[in-house]
Amino acid sequence: MMINTNQIVSITEANQNLSKVVRLVEQNGSVIIFKQNRPRYQIVDVEKSPIFMLSDDEKIEVAAKRILEKYLPAFKELAK
Repeated sequence: MMINTNQIVSITEANQNLSKVVRLVEQNGSVIIFKQNRPRYQIVDVEKSPIFMLSDDEKIEVAAKRILEKYLPAFKELAK
């Protein structure tokens, strides 16, 4: 994932200055919040994010795919 350095905020800064984070989201569409020097959270503008333009069926497919990928070994074990 490519991260624009103008969209990075530390967790401490986000906690202390939410209005700044909101302004950055309004300007850039999203902000990445770093925790312990690693990208941890993303705040997005719902109106600009393509994920929120998916139909309900498409959202379910995305979620189902993630669950299957994450728990595939467990599902295989249960199928035995």
